[in-house]
Amino acid sequence: MTPARRPRVVALGGGHGLAATIRAVRHYAARTTAVVATADDGGSTGRLRAVLDLPAPGDVRHCIEAMAEPQGPLAAALGYRFDGTDVEGHALGNLLLAGLVASTGDFGAAVDELCRLVGLDPERGWVVPATSEPVVLRAVTARGARVSGQVAIARRVGIDHVSVDPPAARAPRAALDALAAADQVVIGPGSLYTSVLAAAVVDAVREALKQAPGRRVYVCNVRAEAGETRGYDVAAHVDALRRHGVESDVVLVQRGALPCGEVDAEVVEADIVRPHGLAHDPEKLAKVLRSLGP
Repeated sequence: MTPARRPRVVALGGGHGLAATIRAVRHYAARTTAVVATADDGGSTGRLRAVLDLPAPGDVRHCIEAMAEPQGPLAAALGYRFDGTDVEGHALGNLLLAGLVASTGDFGAAVDELCRLVGLDPERGWVVPATSEPVVLRAVTARGARVSGQVAIARRVGIDHVSVDPPAARAPRAALDALAAADQVVIGPGSLYTSVLAAAVVDAVREALKQAPGRRVYVCNVRAEAGETRGYDVAAHVDALRRHGVESDVVLVQRGALPCGEVDAEVVEADIVRPHGLAHDPEKLAKVLRSLGP
């Protein structure tokens, strides 16, 4: 692929799965934009959110680390967790984002500033939160039970639908502009309800995703999770996305991993995981995603 034909790619989701996608996409994209879920309420992120009125910083910080590779000293230190101090267990990057929110007054501006501090080039790669205001992830199970909070939802079997609260949470203009200009949108991998859909169900993001001109590729998880997707095959993952108004043009799956089921979309099977088979390999993933581009 010549430099003039390299695509503009948006990676959508959260957590370690989205970080793997970012590392893959950077191999072939002219510009990579990560649109990241901000509804997490566990760990260091949850502790900060309990005392500060801010969106979840953890997934954003993790994605900035991935985007900044090969890392300089600050980027390499973002994931450092303090031990034996008053801030024990907190990641440095989470604390930096919390401090930048306090100084700028806006989470989106804080993320932009951290991207600049680690040396990202806005013309090559950037990280954008799915919403710049605090949201709570809420779920309804197939039996009608209501569950609140990302951690609680991740442990629950039988999730039917998730949404963010407040429902009218705003998405940054940069996220919507990136989707409007994308030649390819890579959705996932990652926890289906608590990472992927936590980003995609923000109303403006979902609408921009529907209108995106680029090919939408859903990277399915390697295995079902013990909680939120227990017993799911590939078709169940795709059906859950569709219930939430998220359509995929192509579904990319690891050959021989999850049972496929009856998927109402184009399915591409390939070897895209690390040797241990538990996580996606960015280099392998890059080769296949490049072949699925515009």
